[in-house]
Amino acid sequence: MTGDHDTSETWFGDRRVGRAQKTMLVRDVFSSVADKYDLMNDLMSVGIHRLWKSAMIDWLSPRAGQSILDVGGGTGDIAFRLLERVPDARITVCDLTPAMLNQGRDRAVDRGILTGIEWVAGNAEHLPFDEMRFDAYTIGFCLRNVADWDRALHEAWRVLKPGGRFLCLEFSQVAVPALAKAYDLYSFKVLPWLGQQVVGDRESYQYLVESIRRFPNQETLAGMMAKAGFAQVSYRNLSAGVAALHSGWRV
Repeated sequence: MTGDHDTSETWFGDRRVGRAQKTMLVRDVFSSVADKYDLMNDLMSVGIHRLWKSAMIDWLSPRAGQSILDVGGGTGDIAFRLLERVPDARITVCDLTPAMLNQGRDRAVDRGILTGIEWVAGNAEHLPFDEMRFDAYTIGFCLRNVADWDRALHEAWRVLKPGGRFLCLEFSQVAVPALAKAYDLYSFKVLPWLGQQVVGDRESYQYLVESIRRFPNQETLAGMMAKAGFAQVSYRNLSAGVAALHSGWRV
């Protein structure tokens, strides 16, 4: 499936909407699910998302003293893992949704983490940071929710220092046909039902399932990254392509 490059419209799940409208709708979705977001991730993936995030941090291999930007990670799940791996890293979490950031701040306090993480409200398409500021940029299960994927990738390249690393963890195209059919059935039947039972919000999880199907496949996303300026672009499938890790460098 190819990405959407129209200048005025994009996909919100299976609906065509204006880009600005998608941004507002996505903020509404994550405002609705913020307090149960991490619990739902565990339930929906049967905990496998933890292994995927560990794989991302292993591939990133963060080093002492690095400045790392985590985009769309408002609840802090990836930031906390980075800080555990490299306690003196300088981590900035940037998220569109204040309710998600509030969850992350509260979780940090509960863990006794009072320094090392900066929490910033911002849009991946218009990052509120100077160019060439960060050593690494991570984005986990967020890029598909951005209204303009190309712009977000260009922004990622802009804020990275020369030699900086971009890593994207996102749902992708299942490589095994038999598994793909079972995954579709699970996604469209079970996940919205779980959203209704746990969060009281079926529609938000219906959107999240549809957004996965609208997102570019592995090769298409790799091509978009190269077009945005990234070098040495590569990807790794996780769980037979249910998710994929994409890597690129600003050189």
